[in-house]
Amino acid sequence: MRHFVLGTAGHVDHGKTALIKALTGIDTDRLKEEKERGITIDLGFASLKLPSGQTLGIVDVPGHEKFIKNMVSGAAGIDLVLMIISADEGIMPQTREHLHICSLLGIRTGLVALTKTDLVEKEWLDLVKTEIEEFLRGTFLDGAPVVPVSALKQEGLKELIAALDSTVGKIPQKSDCGIFRLPVDRVFTMKGFGTVVTGTLVCDHVRVGEDIQIMPEEISARIRGLQVHNQPVEEAWAGQRTAINLQGIEKSSLQRGDVLVRPKTVRPTMRMDVVIEYLNTNSKSFKNRALIRLHTGTVEVIARVILMEKEELKPGESGLAQLVLEKKDVVVAGDRFVLRSYSPITTIGGGLIIDPLAPKHKRLDKKALQEMQVLQNGELGQRIEIILNRSGFAGTDPRHLAFRLGVNVKLINETLHELFSKKTALITDKEETNIISYLFYEKLERDALEILRQYHQKNPLREGISKEELKASLTGEVNPKLFHMLLQNLAAKKALAVEKETVRLFGYKVQLADDLNLMRQTINKTYSDAGLAPPVLSEVIGKFPDRKKEAQNIINLMLKEGALIKINEELVFAKTVLEKLRQDYKALLIRDGKATPASFKELTGLSRKYIIPLMEYFDTSKLTVRVGDHRILRENQ
Repeated sequence: MRHFVLGTAGHVDHGKTALIKALTGIDTDRLKEEKERGITIDLGFASLKLPSGQTLGIVDVPGHEKFIKNMVSGAAGIDLVLMIISADEGIMPQTREHLHICSLLGIRTGLVALTKTDLVEKEWLDLVKTEIEEFLRGTFLDGAPVVPVSALKQEGLKELIAALDSTVGKIPQKSDCGIFRLPVDRVFTMKGFGTVVTGTLVCDHVRVGEDIQIMPEEISARIRGLQVHNQPVEEAWAGQRTAINLQGIEKSSLQRGDVLVRPKTVRPTMRMDVVIEYLNTNSKSFKNRALIRLHTGTVEVIARVILMEKEELKPGESGLAQLVLEKKDVVVAGDRFVLRSYSPITTIGGGLIIDPLAPKHKRLDKKALQEMQVLQNGELGQRIEIILNRSGFAGTDPRHLAFRLGVNVKLINETLHELFSKKTALITDKEETNIISYLFYEKLERDALEILRQYHQKNPLREGISKEELKASLTGEVNPKLFHMLLQNLAAKKALAVEKETVRLFGYKVQLADDLNLMRQTINKTYSDAGLAPPVLSEVIGKFPDRKKEAQNIINLMLKEGALIKINEELVFAKTVLEKLRQDYKALLIRDGKATPASFKELTGLSRKYIIPLMEYFDTSKLTVRVGDHRILRENQ
């Protein structure tokens, strides 16, 4: 069964609370101050069983202009409105403002209760009904039932209940983004239970025992118990007024405006892309960078409005904008909001969120405006592409796309498969289902190859760049798995080659210019002629005082190629020299069964400066094994 929440609306003292009590038997004025002053100050809650068996959750809101903030909190998440207008006063300022607020929040269904009929004559009643019908013409309540009632005399209640039952059956099915959210409108403590929060569950469902987060502070808690219409349940669904008993959190940590969500499904934001509707009842234009009061869910946040496509909005106009918030808010794409002026405080407009985690844009920027228009009206695949592009090389996942687009993950996944087949999107991490734009990935490939080309050009004596240096040179946040995939793919295409920790363009080999080739020949001759007693490395490099860096790079190249062999930080030998020594040393070991520094000296005629490093080199190169003060031949030699 679908679940619905009814919200009251209307001017102060038009009988909202009295009518709800007459319908349900519940007095929604629970505060001492409300009893003393005789007006509703904060939200009140009740439920009503309809003849069809449907149970309506009811949110009774204050009508006084000073408490509009509370009224907006109560209107968040309601499915239909009961506009209450008293027969003796008719249409008043908050009647109009509440109607605007309901319209801006996307409420499209409701009816009118014409209260206090016991205070007027029939002729007057007919006049007021006519006035109401004219007032509602062109609004979402145009043609809605207008039911005369008297809470005092209990008249018209059956007709109102029947009209409510009929109206509920006409409420269109709402799309469910699949992201569990409950904006908190009340926090209290129950003896023996602990902290309890209430609110209208706006999306998905939740079960007892689930771990949740309280946003925007990202506080963790567990659901100890659930109640719907004062009855314990194991599960609550979208559209139900829900009380949640939280385990592991104090009441002082929570407040109205917090939002309960599942972990890792939404992120708090301080900047969002929106479409603004500026009410035609406003007397002056809305200027760029105006400071406003933003109402989303059950919270009010001060924000600045950056108009993206014009300098001002005239009354009745709509426009694309960014909202820059003074503190974190928790919203999902597709959520509606209300804007109230900073001072004096009046309702001036509202709108629709099209990206809850938007990057900063330049005003009048064509690319940004085009993206925002696609996010507002485009096909789902096009909208996914925009968010993928905005996510850059870091990528995103289906749950994050659901949050940024306000669309169920199942539908996101179906569309992603189409994008994969069209090579518009690419999975970079199957475990985490991380996805990036294929355009970004192709740019990453081009950038990597260009970095290699430039590196080879600037470092002709080096065979390639290290993996870490290449990764650090790439623009943007490239995670290790994406980088690994990049190297694998480019290697498979034979665009580059990877050798251990070095990356080079495929087929690239160091080509020495004539002067560098001459330097190489000189170095090679130095080591070949020196035999087993070469000069230390710093001396060889010092022979080229003006070109030490090139000399070092050539030696590094010769070491990599194997023409030279380095046995410690200062000693380098020609490969041919060490190979001959290896054969002579092996013959000595076979003949004598062992070798000592003395026998090695006799073999080579070298001083201790060379003997010890060379004997240690043959240990590490697995020709010999040290036993005490002598060496023996390894068994596999």
